[in-house]
Amino acid sequence: MNNYHYKAHPWHGISAGENTPSVVNAFIEIVPSDTVKYEIDKQSGYLKIDRPQKFSNMVPTLYGFVPRTYCGNKVAEFAALKSGRMGIKGDGDPLDICVLSERSVSHGDIILQAIPVGGFRLLDNGEADDKIIAVMKGDEFYRQWTDVSDCPSSYINRLMHYFLTYKNLPGEKATCEITDVYGRAEAHEVIVRAMQDYMSLFNGIEDL
Repeated sequence: MNNYHYKAHPWHGISAGENTPSVVNAFIEIVPSDTVKYEIDKQSGYLKIDRPQKFSNMVPTLYGFVPRTYCGNKVAEFAALKSGRMGIKGDGDPLDICVLSERSVSHGDIILQAIPVGGFRLLDNGEADDKIIAVMKGDEFYRQWTDVSDCPSSYINRLMHYFLTYKNLPGEKATCEITDVYGRAEAHEVIVRAMQDYMSLFNGIEDL
């Protein structure tokens, strides 16, 4: 009898990590050299092309998501509490993560361990779409940053500019807004809530 091995689904088949939220697994979809935006196909688990990167916008960091997370009610409630905005809902996707690395990584579709140091509270058309900021575990340079307050403001501004403009087209109204830049403690809270949202939605995931 043939012994078949199947690829684990990056969203459902990989854990968020044994030491969450201090250290998380990150599935990387796109890297700074990519000229198209890849994202996970939720059904198959394979990477698919979402769209070409618009204009000169290039993602500044490794970018992907934390497995077994979901931006649902708990993430949305926290976003509303901290931003003072009403009517926020989760965007219905895994929790996004930006990972800083001194060394270049040539392609996505990989898993790495990341240490969260903060995040952006981003609202996209009124939906909570938080972006966790993290450093690659063991990175010789970025491991000195333990909180977003350690990062130079110019670096944070660069990240903010990307997420505020990456969907923009000439003549169209911007849909993305960053209400807060938060530190490690809030990043941990967002991660925990995203894990809880995932469990609420996908309880019994082994049957999927």
